[in-house]
Amino acid sequence: MAGPGPFVADLRAESDDLDALVAPLPPQRWAEPTPAPGWTIAHQIGHLLWTDRVSLLSITDENGFADVLAGAAADPGGFVDAGAEELAARPAAELLTDWRDTRGRLHAALLEVPDGRKLPWFGPPMSATSMATARLMETWAHGLDVADTLGIARPATDRLRSIAHIGVRARDYAYLVNNLTPPAEQFRVELRGPGGDVWSWGPAEAAQRVTGSAEDFCFLVTQRRPLGSLDVTAVGEDAQRWLGIAQAFAGPPGAGR
Repeated sequence: MAGPGPFVADLRAESDDLDALVAPLPPQRWAEPTPAPGWTIAHQIGHLLWTDRVSLLSITDENGFADVLAGAAADPGGFVDAGAEELAARPAAELLTDWRDTRGRLHAALLEVPDGRKLPWFGPPMSATSMATARLMETWAHGLDVADTLGIARPATDRLRSIAHIGVRARDYAYLVNNLTPPAEQFRVELRGPGGDVWSWGPAEAAQRVTGSAEDFCFLVTQRRPLGSLDVTAVGEDAQRWLGIAQAFAGPPGAGR
């Protein structure tokens, strides 16, 4: 995989797009509920801030990150919500300023990670490129929650390619987290990008196939839209099962939307 530069640039652009949605909002609108149960707009930004903080810690202070990891292990089902809840209670302007500062420092730190260094995380250690793409995926998904709350349709961009890539790469994880055995054979995935070009993964001759809109595939693997509403089609029993459980995020399978 290429160095982190292009992926950090995409992460910065995705973050700036979300910033542009929330920055003009009066403080009371930050308290509006989003499609994520129990989470307001402030919770969404608070969660991104919390995760950016922890990502920065992983790069700059591995001992400090180990302390966070221990706290997460003590409350595996609640530590994410607790972090969002604490930060969402802050004044909106203060929360926004902190998120801007923290993400800026994270983006700069990602660019300085030496080639070959693996960063500790809640799952397997990852490269700076992988961390940047994971942050991109999460920023896009939580930004979608905010956009839905505000009634705004965001244009699809080529940044979706990295999110789709995570979704494809996480195929076996989706099976395992649902207590299923991953298929031995590879799948062919062909997705139509926003510009009409085709993004593909897996052998061209594979019998198990997934095709459709790249944006809709990203909606699916971040569990932001139900499969029945999406332009994503599977051929083959295993591929069809995958679409019912696909997820690009770590942790237990979500309930979907």
